[in-house]
Amino acid sequence: MIAEQTPPPESGHTILIVDDEEIVLVALRDTLLREGYKVVASPHAVHALSILQEQKFSVVISDHQMPMITGLDFLAQVKQIQPDATRILITAVLSLGTVIDAINKGEIYRFVVKPWLREELLATVRNAAQRYELIRSNSRLYAETLEMNNRLTELNNSLKAEVAKVAEQNRNLQQLTAAQEKNFRQSVELCVQTMQTFYPTLGGQSRRVAALCNAMAKELNLSKDQQQTLEISAMIHDIGLMGCSRQLIKRWNETPESLTEAETTLIQQHPVLGEELAKFSDQLREIGPTIRAHHEKFDGTGYPDKLKADKIPWLARLLAVAVAYAEQPVSGNVGRDYVARGSGSSFDPEAVRVFQKALAKIVIPGKQRQVSLADLRPGMILAEGIYTSGGMMLIPDGQQLTATYIAKLMIHNQVNPIDQSLTVFC
Repeated sequence: MIAEQTPPPESGHTILIVDDEEIVLVALRDTLLREGYKVVASPHAVHALSILQEQKFSVVISDHQMPMITGLDFLAQVKQIQPDATRILITAVLSLGTVIDAINKGEIYRFVVKPWLREELLATVRNAAQRYELIRSNSRLYAETLEMNNRLTELNNSLKAEVAKVAEQNRNLQQLTAAQEKNFRQSVELCVQTMQTFYPTLGGQSRRVAALCNAMAKELNLSKDQQQTLEISAMIHDIGLMGCSRQLIKRWNETPESLTEAETTLIQQHPVLGEELAKFSDQLREIGPTIRAHHEKFDGTGYPDKLKADKIPWLARLLAVAVAYAEQPVSGNVGRDYVARGSGSSFDPEAVRVFQKALAKIVIPGKQRQVSLADLRPGMILAEGIYTSGGMMLIPDGQQLTATYIAKLMIHNQVNPIDQSLTVFC
């Protein structure tokens, strides 16, 4: 066996030469070494196969006529061991059909006829080395592409899982938000019911104001948050009145001039108390300032802070108009005219304009007032049903009273006193 020579590599390619003729082997080795190739030379095909098991080659060059195994058979085994290596057959006896068949089957890349021309041999080897580079590059690219595809598949699967997880979280969040919204609405409704239990006309008043504020919000195309703030402020704007006695509220509604200075001061503090009560929920924190300012006047003569013009929160200016209209003893044109007369003094002119446009588009619940059993008169319409102490309904809400109804209520009251407050539409 001829020893391996390893001059400093320049091309980066290692070539295996197999030929049983030493002179041919040396000639091929020296020629390729001068070209910068690293060369391994072997005179035995069987030994060369063992070398192929241990070392990678760019090009394998084999003589055809060798003892024990032909070059074509040897290169066919090379194809199995190192399929990327470019295989070249050198032959002096050319059987063109056999060689072409070997090329077609992919067992060899090219063949060189002895005696060869040096330039043709080198050109063939250069092309063979380039083919090896191309195959290896394609293999790397294929492996990288396959790895990237696998990675993309993993990422896509991960992304799908993440999207599904986010979708599930969003569904849970939507359910939680809906539950919170429901609980919030129920809390507000509980406040209104509490106000109504404390002083029955406060519930009806709140709903009248809320209906008008909702219409104004739609007229202005307010944002969802602003619309909700205005609506909830309208529902509980008078919650601070629960800090006053029922008798004081009644006198304030019917004969405000009869209040003492101390009583007036107490009444005028109800927006402040309302703001404080609204702090029971974080969702109501933005509502507190609107409630506090709903009795402020545009000219600065309102209460509790004497705010003026645009110093009054915009939503509070809208609420003030709705409250003033709903508090009037009579509705319709009289209430509308009262608000119109206050434009620029009591009320923001823009808020009045919006109120007038909204009022023309809705029907709001009638104003309510409390009466005693003795005050009932034919023609009155019940704002709330009348019940026995055991909870049995005597007359439903919305029923117009007649003399017969009133007489039956008087008789029933003598046997089983009616202890609930009676509320009728004005």
